Amino acid sequence: MPTLPELNELERILELGRGHLVAHVACEVSAGNKRFPVYQLTMGNADPNLPAIGFFGGIHGLERIGTQILLYFLRGLLARLEWDNSLHHILKNVRLVFMPLVNPGGMWQSTRCNPHGVDLMRNAPVEAAGKVPFLLGGHRISPRLPWYRGAAGAEMEKENQALCRTVQEELLPRSFSIAVDCHSGFGSRDRVWFPYAHTVNPIADLADILKLEELFQQIYPNNKYLFEPQSLQYRTHGDVWDYLYLQTQQDTSKTFLPLTLEMGSWLWVKKNPRQLFSRHGIFNPSVEHRLHRVLRGHTVWLDFLMRATCSHDNWLVKGPARSRLQERAIARWYKP
Repeated sequence: MPTLPELNELERILELGRGHLVAHVACEVSAGNKRFPVYQLTMGNADPNLPAIGFFGGIHGLERIGTQILLYFLRGLLARLEWDNSLHHILKNVRLVFMPLVNPGGMWQSTRCNPHGVDLMRNAPVEAAGKVPFLLGGHRISPRLPWYRGAAGAEMEKENQALCRTVQEELLPRSFSIAVDCHSGFGSRDRVWFPYAHTVNPIADLADILKLEELFQQIYPNNKYLFEPQSLQYRTHGDVWDYLYLQTQQDTSKTFLPLTLEMGSWLWVKKNPRQLFSRHGIFNPSVEHRLHRVLRGHTVWLDFLMRATCSHDNWLVKGPARSRLQERAIARWYKP
């Protein structure tokens, strides 16, 4: 049997969560002679009239910290169910969906891409508007090069199909849903990115993103997150969250907010320069006390998002006030 620590921990959590978690294998992937399951977990109320939030990680195999944060958060939720009446109340009013390890084959091989050499965040059928950075924006030259999109006209990779199926079945049919995808590796500051990645145009739900940020700032005024559209940094082909968000734009009665937690790993490297000499060290905190600090810190954000999803009717802005909020958000993030 494969020995992948994050997968082993996930399966221990499945045992621990019997009676609270419903799990099934969304797909299986191969890496050499190994086969790995890609798990989908759900908990909370399955009523389709209630809101839902999805937690995703491990899309890039080198970025183990994203998976580790979700497993830490999930284990904490299960422990709290033993005594926390408020959490039981929340779970009666919201659906939680987890895919903590979307790319186990890539994590097993210690690569950013999946075992076919495809970058799963460049693999969706979305073309960027205008020029993208060479290679970084996604390309079809060769799977030997990073940020490879896959062959033209090919289906999305199996892992992405499983992710999209989960979102389409569990999140998109609901009147309100959030997805948060955990990554690392960009810059020295933790960022919360939102669509679009393929164009500099603002999304229709920009007002909701701004309101969500303002709520978080009110509760945690000294937080370290920088909210911004991904296109403010660079544009890419094939972004899977752009692809899924675009599917919701025909139905204005539904709100879907896909967010990406992009942890700034350069700060970890700055504090421990020896990490530069390790592929894992560039993307993950290697010092144990720093790892635990990162795990604790980001679960605050995940818990906030869970509660904000559950109580979305109390903070979503509608009518003329929403239009004014949208204008303010455009002025902030899309200056001429």
